Amino acid sequence: MSHILSAEALSDFITPGVACIKPIETLPIAPPPPSPSDTLAHEVILDDGRPPPPPPGAAAPTQISLTDCLACSGCVTSAEAVLVSLQSHAEVLDTLDAAPALRLRGPDAAAGRYAVEGGEDDDDGKSRLFVASVSPQVRANLAAACGGGVTERQAGWMLQRLLAGDEGLAAGGRFGNRFAWVVDTNVAREACLVLGSDEVLSLSGPSAAAPSKPILTSSCPGWVCYAEKTHPHVLSHLSKVKSPQALTGTLLKASLSRALGIPPGRIWHLSIMPCFDKKLEASREELTDSVWAGGDDMSGRGVRDVDCVITSKEILMLTESRGIDFFGLSTSPISQQVPFPDPVMQQFLFPSRGGRQPSQAAGSSGGNLHFILQDALQRYPGSTVQATRGRNADMIEYVLHSASGEPLFKAARYYGFRNIQNLVRRLKPPQPSRMPGGKPFGSARRHTSKAAGMDYAYVEVMACPGGCNNGGGQIKVDDPVIIHRKGLASKPGPQEQKDWLARVDEAYFSADDSEVEGDANSGNGIGDGLDDVEGISPSYIRDTLAHWAGASGIDLDRLVYTSYREVISDVGKAKAGDGDAVSRLVGRVDGGW
Repeated sequence: MSHILSAEALSDFITPGVACIKPIETLPIAPPPPSPSDTLAHEVILDDGRPPPPPPGAAAPTQISLTDCLACSGCVTSAEAVLVSLQSHAEVLDTLDAAPALRLRGPDAAAGRYAVEGGEDDDDGKSRLFVASVSPQVRANLAAACGGGVTERQAGWMLQRLLAGDEGLAAGGRFGNRFAWVVDTNVAREACLVLGSDEVLSLSGPSAAAPSKPILTSSCPGWVCYAEKTHPHVLSHLSKVKSPQALTGTLLKASLSRALGIPPGRIWHLSIMPCFDKKLEASREELTDSVWAGGDDMSGRGVRDVDCVITSKEILMLTESRGIDFFGLSTSPISQQVPFPDPVMQQFLFPSRGGRQPSQAAGSSGGNLHFILQDALQRYPGSTVQATRGRNADMIEYVLHSASGEPLFKAARYYGFRNIQNLVRRLKPPQPSRMPGGKPFGSARRHTSKAAGMDYAYVEVMACPGGCNNGGGQIKVDDPVIIHRKGLASKPGPQEQKDWLARVDEAYFSADDSEVEGDANSGNGIGDGLDDVEGISPSYIRDTLAHWAGASGIDLDRLVYTSYREVISDVGKAKAGDGDAVSRLVGRVDGGW
């Protein structure tokens, strides 16, 4: 843990009257300043010393754990706490029970499109069409929790039965609502891999300013939040490609709203992820329909692409709330009742093949760097990759050599904040000296450009040591459900947690031949196999994305790319009433602001 994120530097203390770094910009415009007695009483601070005790009669300090820090170097602000608390298993149940769900009928022979029906008892517009997406890391974590040889794909079928089956959430709900589609985020992951490789290898990219080299992974929201709050000098290096969660949300809402003729606010998207930080990513202003839907409104005050994020742990809370035994659900798939309205997107989202076998060399965080290296290997026949381990297992450098031995491409993997701190320090630009004739100081004085790692073309960055399988929202070996199922007599220690993570990794790579259907050389089940990279056909991905943009009538750049910005502290600045702002935020849910 770096000196900035050390336990000694984090106060974990909420006290009145101290301003805090603003979170993702999601609060409505504040009203005129209220009287001092109406201001928000509690905020989180980061201070090297102990904060003063609360005045007599004040509320007791609220304790926040290091887990709640959400990978920022400042603190969890009051607004961030609200945004996260609004995304929970309780919110899922409340939304499902709010009104009858919208249902699909069709396609209508006359109109040539699907018709939306249902919600007859909905007087205030609360009826929604429910869709869900699930990450492979969640399925692997739940498979390890099930034990008994349950694979990652079988755990996915159990989740499908929970969300869309008769024996799942629909059995105990007020209206019997269920999710119309449960999507594997791996399909969006494949699109992100192709887009990211094209961006790094300079084949294509956003029409706006391309990121500077080295390009840094941006799919980890903890890392992005940390960079925005503390190291704005690295923001120009962040890949502009959306994360798989964000791209899935845009894809579902843009496709369904146009195909069904309903506003994005009537589509409710639940994402199940391994990481609590994904809740903050879902709350970003850049990931709303006002950004991608076109027009002049780019303020980001629209409908979120991902309405709610829950984690592996919260899946068990969800089932417990409805009296469902998750571990007793069937491991066989259910038939998909209604096809996706767009046949091309149907083939993409629900491919005929059972699944692409993940490569252990790619790791368990999506394989961004591995795919780029494999893509580069195909573009340079006879080339080879040399890997060199750094100071620990979470830091590895890769060099692509031509057939003649000349270095062509250099990349690296940096996992965990200890390694990330080294990276951002090496990327920090030199600061000019204020002394006449003085030399620049900072990173340029300590390192040459090459030694500082500035010759990297790409760096895969993940906040969690070990990658996404070790995300903060994953079920751990010391959780009560695992202690009970394993019959442990004492609380597990570090070695048991290490063994547990190995079991999760094993489940992540557990697909067998009977589960992987279709052409093994074509991960999408459609590509001609001529340009396949790691079982993915880039030409098929590009054609599908072009179809999506054409059918939606939206420029592809708006759909697949995003942006980042520095988050500046409000310390010492006059503020309007935060209490009123947060109160309004609490009331503005149901998919909007």
